[in-house]
Amino acid sequence: MIRTLAVVGTGLIGTSVALAAARRGVTVHLLDADASAVRTAELLGAGTAKPPEEPVDLAVLAVPPSKVADVLSDQQARGLAHSYTDVASVKAGPEREVLARAARPTHFVGGHPLAGRERSGPLAARPDLFKDRVWVLTPSRLTSKPTFDRALDLIALCGGVPTVMQSGAHDETVALTSHAPHLMASLIAARLGGRSPVTALLVGQGFRDATRIARGEARLWTDIIETNAAEVAGVLTALQTDLTELLTAVGELSLRDPRHRARSRQNLTGLLERGVAALEALPAPASGPLAADTAHVDVTIAERPGELARLLDTAAASGAGPDTVAAPLFPQGPDGPLVIRFELAADEADTLAEKLASAGWDVVQHPDVRDETELALVGLPV
Repeated sequence: MIRTLAVVGTGLIGTSVALAAARRGVTVHLLDADASAVRTAELLGAGTAKPPEEPVDLAVLAVPPSKVADVLSDQQARGLAHSYTDVASVKAGPEREVLARAARPTHFVGGHPLAGRERSGPLAARPDLFKDRVWVLTPSRLTSKPTFDRALDLIALCGGVPTVMQSGAHDETVALTSHAPHLMASLIAARLGGRSPVTALLVGQGFRDATRIARGEARLWTDIIETNAAEVAGVLTALQTDLTELLTAVGELSLRDPRHRARSRQNLTGLLERGVAALEALPAPASGPLAADTAHVDVTIAERPGELARLLDTAAASGAGPDTVAAPLFPQGPDGPLVIRFELAADEADTLAEKLASAGWDVVQHPDVRDETELALVGLPV
């Protein structure tokens, strides 16, 4: 049983792990080179920024794939934990590095919870992010049973569903199901660049659904793709073949040549039908992002543990769910007060302000900007 946990890296996944464990009574220690991220996670109630006085039961390395072996080596040298796991979405490369360089590779097991959001950072974290989601473990030939068992305990704490795979098989699979789709979404989204402003008026839900994941942090995704480059290249090569076939069919249809239209229409219909058939067994996609016409609601948070969690609970009860929370702001510098920004549909801003005001929050409305209402909420309820 895990009684103490360390989370190294307080972004979306690390903070979500910490929140889930803390709510189950585990003592969680938070570590991150970004002081503002640790501070935000602590205010969320995810744990304490105070280092542990003795080795914790398990340390979760919530860092990019290319950093797993380095961070593991550093933390093992410091004696942070009895066992270690990670949550990176690439497994084979980090595993090779760990086996080659880590002082005690027996104390490490690779892990990857298949859960995430298009937003990043601790403010996007949710304690239920992993509930009923697959959480892959990729034990190496040296992973010890106590380490493997502690990783299983962590998955249980977070409500995940454990699945054991070899690291190579994992990477081949996620190249198709995660990494290549992210690149495709980014390519489509990037086509908007330089277009007429009128184009934005014609961006429908289909486009938003297809490109939602392209909002992911670019440097992290560069690291992910680089670490799994060979497998991703294989998927892209296969997609290139399909795209060539598709381009031929659409090109012939555009020429309206009756000699080729029937064949091209058949090829196009077949491709679309294959897509439909492949998706039939999948759950419905998540809802799209916020409407383009949005407003900002800023809230200044007092330096009290759990205060941020209380604000988010109040906002959620007022209709501003986790998806409306944008990045934390420090307008007066890193040592100044923390400001939380909610981003929501403009027509919901007045309602949110009224409900928060009635709950005791001090609401100040600013002048409209480009026909959008921007609100600042300052102070704390008595």
